[in-house]
Amino acid sequence: MSSRETIDLAPPVEKAFLLAVDTGDDEGWGAEDSLTELAALATTAGADVVGAEWQNRRHVDPNWYVGKGKAEELLQAKSETGFDILVADDELSPAQQKSLESLLNVKVIDRSRLILDIFALHAQTHEGRLQVELAQLEYQLPRLTRLWTHLSRTQGGIGSRGPGESQLETDRRIIRNRIKKMKERVDSVQQQRQTAARGRDRRLYPTVAIVGYTNAGKSTLLNALVGSEVAKAEDKLFATLDPTSRQVKLGDGQTAIITDTVGFIHKLPHQLVDAFRATLEEVTRADVLVEVVDVSDAHQEEHRATVQTVLDELDAGDKPRLTAFNKADLLYPNLDGALPAPAVTGSVLVAAETGFGLDTLRAEIAALLASMWEEVDVAVPYAAGELLARVRERGTVDLEYGNRDVRVRGRMAPGLAGELRAAAARWSETLAADGVPT
Repeated sequence: MSSRETIDLAPPVEKAFLLAVDTGDDEGWGAEDSLTELAALATTAGADVVGAEWQNRRHVDPNWYVGKGKAEELLQAKSETGFDILVADDELSPAQQKSLESLLNVKVIDRSRLILDIFALHAQTHEGRLQVELAQLEYQLPRLTRLWTHLSRTQGGIGSRGPGESQLETDRRIIRNRIKKMKERVDSVQQQRQTAARGRDRRLYPTVAIVGYTNAGKSTLLNALVGSEVAKAEDKLFATLDPTSRQVKLGDGQTAIITDTVGFIHKLPHQLVDAFRATLEEVTRADVLVEVVDVSDAHQEEHRATVQTVLDELDAGDKPRLTAFNKADLLYPNLDGALPAPAVTGSVLVAAETGFGLDTLRAEIAALLASMWEEVDVAVPYAAGELLARVRERGTVDLEYGNRDVRVRGRMAPGLAGELRAAAARWSETLAADGVPT
């Protein structure tokens, strides 16, 4: 072999065949639409999609997922396409997975497993990798087979088994221990995030979380609002996993912390929602949500329903929200000047790629935050100078300087108003203790 020759160590591209069952339960989102999205997921994971089939059934088959006849037809599809991995559009039970693998002699995975693999590919931070590994372990535990016996290298085998344990039981115990340790590490990350969030609360910047369906343009929108590329933006599903937070000037002296969060998708594995709960707390802690919708997507209503379902699961479904209908330049490619006003109340048409509508979006976010401000009329001592400086900077107030204290009247964010009222209450107690009438 010449010294100039190189060896290609890249693994061969897997040929994927997609399989779905249409039970008619998901109105407006049939099997063909779901398979189109599944194909995009498989491509993102690095597979070559060579074919797809779906079957209309009232219920999925408990043993084969599709009917047994349809499953046997897959042997012919395998012969014609040479696929070496079958991807089911729904989460498979261990029995369904085993039946299909035995019949086809290929690897069989489901949509949940595929999404977990994509998350593993894209997780960049220590936190993200922890959360993905936890989700993978929780997904694999009920599907454990003898393929997992390699885990015993770390702590199984001689000297580590309990009395009478089989190798499979040992592996289950190892994975349960790993899950326990991973949860402890994720909890530690969550505490660190809460500490950082409390620091932001002390600065009293309002917080805004960008949410939406995957690939709706959330990262591109954050980059456009900040004015530089701070969040990874790609035309791929789940390009962003790890949250990115930045200060954004909104106008009228307002500044907000805006966070880009992981995208949602149909049939998002519950393991991911649970594992990423620490990350998704950015959504639950936010004062306001900006929901990004791809206005050019024919399934935007179904996507919005999915987003609402996940937000409800996070107890964030009723938060104040502004909708940014993004990619308006794709919907109106030949339109110059102002775009038509969106028909949905509390929404803005934007094009994050071109910057169109961003000033309007900033103004609408500022107005929504301001609508949540509270009226205050209190007196605080001159010693509260640092608090008064923040009140002047981040509120709309009049200050009246007296002999002993400063009277503050106006409107400000709820957190700042609460801090000001607490300072005023302490001042009143001090005056009362000194016998000074208030």
